[in-house]
Amino acid sequence: MKRPAHLIKRLILIVVGTAFYALGIDLAIHAGFGGATLAVLWMGVSAQLGITLGQASWLVAGFMLLFCLIYDRRQVHVGTILYQLLYGILIDLFARFLVYTESRVLNFALMVLGVVIMAFGAALYSLADLGRGTYEGVTFALVEKNGWPIWAVRTSLDAAVVVLGVLLGGQFGLCTVTTVLIAGFFIQTFTKLFKDKMGLEF
Repeated sequence: MKRPAHLIKRLILIVVGTAFYALGIDLAIHAGFGGATLAVLWMGVSAQLGITLGQASWLVAGFMLLFCLIYDRRQVHVGTILYQLLYGILIDLFARFLVYTESRVLNFALMVLGVVIMAFGAALYSLADLGRGTYEGVTFALVEKNGWPIWAVRTSLDAAVVVLGVLLGGQFGLCTVTTVLIAGFFIQTFTKLFKDKMGLEF
């Protein structure tokens, strides 16, 4: 049983981490270089149904949550629900305030900055240890139930959501490739920094 003070700190980490994650992915996908892996699917769903990206993220997450509840409910915790509810709201909110330039170079730099901010938020969120996001939940449900390697499952899922997203009208581009190449590195770096240098671990 987690002590109330620790639980509050964990919930704050989820809220702050989710805010950074939403801001980062907004910066990245609205720069004009396509979407991050899962965001390609959101973009496709958004285009087909005429809904916002935040609403599309809720819809996709709903299917993933249902899969986890049926296939491996151990992956679902309070953080899973809180993260997704906040994320859908914040991604639409932050998108209203983004400003880009006429320079593709500067916009590309903003996209990369967005991926780094997204990784920062993901690292903060992960420290709360109150459940994974729905996409991570699907990943680890398949890994833990079947004994498959994480890299194989995540790579296959990334490929599947990108292909489906493109078929629905989502945009594959440099953002997709950049996210795959650097997001994991920065998540690992920030997580290590928070734990080893700042003592942010419960």
